[in-house]
Amino acid sequence: MRKKIVLKIGTSTLTVGTNRISYAKIEDLARQLVILQKDYDIVLVSSGAIAAAKQFTDIIGHNTYLESKQAMAAIGQPKLMRMYDEVFGSFGLHVAQCLLTYRDFVDETSKLNTKNTIQKLLEHRYIPIINENDTVSTEEIELGDNDKLSALVAAICHADILIIASDIDGLYDDNPHKNPNAKLIHQVTNIADIKAFANEKVSELGTGGMTTKIHAAEICVANKVEMWIVNGSKKDFIVSSLNGDFPFTKFII
Repeated sequence: MRKKIVLKIGTSTLTVGTNRISYAKIEDLARQLVILQKDYDIVLVSSGAIAAAKQFTDIIGHNTYLESKQAMAAIGQPKLMRMYDEVFGSFGLHVAQCLLTYRDFVDETSKLNTKNTIQKLLEHRYIPIINENDTVSTEEIELGDNDKLSALVAAICHADILIIASDIDGLYDDNPHKNPNAKLIHQVTNIADIKAFANEKVSELGTGGMTTKIHAAEICVANKVEMWIVNGSKKDFIVSSLNGDFPFTKFII
């Protein structure tokens, strides 16, 4: 049976430290997925709708008012999917959009329908690209940059691994942006032991941080899914992490 990977790409990874979506990063993803599809089923959970909208428009107050952020997400989501479709398509990859809310994981009928849809797409070699439906749900905008959503997707898909791309190498024993002597934690077997290490870095576009990633790890561990936090800014970061070519944080189930 083919192994299954859920890959979560946050805004900071897609924008490569800028305020615009990077086509080069999407190309980097596509090249890796072409290699990985030979052995793995891939589900992509992608943020970035608001960043995509900013390349075309800027609704006044969108950094302050939730409704404006929702409007920006509504503008940016089809543009983000068009970027994925164009770039992935040039590599022979087929994509499909799935917009979900957290209620879809509470209602058993919706949960089963979501699982079946994703599985059918994978059977036909389509890559499901999942984002929160920000028009009707605001948790991703307010809190988690899809970290929790990716964990819930990994759970219902019975994924082998959830790979969360971050802007640093993984979880440290202190904030590496403030403490140059902070040490990377390579392996976590008890989440309770590392919760105190989740110091946050503020980002203009992304809403995720280590606190939401640890929450995602709790969901994964409860559902027997291994979770990795890797540095998404590194070239070939998915393939390289699977090959063990660079250090990252692994949550062991």
